[in-house]
Amino acid sequence: MPPWAELPGAVVDRVRPHLPEVVEEVIDAVGREVPAYRRPLEGEFGRGLRRGVEASLAHFLDLPGTTQPAATGAGREIYVALGRGELQAGRTLEALLAAYRIGARVAFRRFAELARAEGLPDDMLVPLAVATFAYIDDLSTASIEGYTAEQLTRAGERDRLRADLVEIILSGTADPAAVQDGARVVGWTLPEVVVPILVDAEHSDGLGISLGPEVIVAADQAAHASIAIAPAPLRARDWEQLTRNLAGRRAVIGAAVPWPETVASLGLVRLAARLMSEGRLDGDPVRVDQRLLDLLVHRDDSVTTALQAQVLSPLADVRPSTRERLAETLLSWLRHRGERQRIADELHVHPQTVAYRVGQLRDLFGETLNDPDQRLAIELALRARPR
Repeated sequence: MPPWAELPGAVVDRVRPHLPEVVEEVIDAVGREVPAYRRPLEGEFGRGLRRGVEASLAHFLDLPGTTQPAATGAGREIYVALGRGELQAGRTLEALLAAYRIGARVAFRRFAELARAEGLPDDMLVPLAVATFAYIDDLSTASIEGYTAEQLTRAGERDRLRADLVEIILSGTADPAAVQDGARVVGWTLPEVVVPILVDAEHSDGLGISLGPEVIVAADQAAHASIAIAPAPLRARDWEQLTRNLAGRRAVIGAAVPWPETVASLGLVRLAARLMSEGRLDGDPVRVDQRLLDLLVHRDDSVTTALQAQVLSPLADVRPSTRERLAETLLSWLRHRGERQRIADELHVHPQTVAYRVGQLRDLFGETLNDPDQRLAIELALRARPR
């Protein structure tokens, strides 16, 4: 039950004739004590303030002896709109809430004085105070809701405009002046060099917050993913920070390019993302510029398959479990140029084991392993195998 239900209706009957003078006193106090409202009360601002004070005090005087809420329907929307209006005017909500508090204080003091002058018992002053400040709290809550709703609306609009800007950049045919204008509208400083980032939708929650305001993010509905465009890191520690921010999202970070070439860089990003989903590329996140050889060998599956069939044929007749160990050893041998200890460290085996396996490989491949072109072809074919 609201606190004003305990107030007898006779109380307000004694106060209501004095409402115009209470309104003037509240307006005067708000103008003096709230810096944001310290201006001549003329024009639309003054008229709006007066209407608001008159409506709120008049409605309060209708509540004693009832169980009505402080404000409902269109009445409540007035206070919601006041909250929205504060943000639209470029003010924080503190000014409005301060005006409410001051208004409640002044109104209670004057109502109490008038009611006592009309013979109101002293034991009704506490219920009057409780009712007055509970009423103002409810109006404040409505305005806070309006302010928050306006913030969300603006955030949603900003996100929509940023998504539109990402789409324009990724069109590959954007007019530079239009992109610059779009960046200014959404409050984004357009970097000269960028990196595109792809994160599947499942791992996209809070992506924009993780990456910060210097990055714009948009949903790619067709790919069921999010695309971000970030300033290209300039130093090693900047790359490290970016990869930390993306850790756990299975993200792919594209190569750094001038922003008009973002769409070209994104092509390799999409390829890397596909390979990750197929289990043929590991990393979290994956940096495209560090995996170009892997992307090269997977660029055309038909060519890769033909290459593997040709150069890895000596392994075809080997038992599957042995084949896997030999393939792993051969790739390490090629990568480390035959340095037995480094191969052993990478494979977590004894150097003698490496020597034994390399002997088997030489028996299988023969002179092929002495041919530089064949070694390159074998390494590419081995890199293309599923991880």
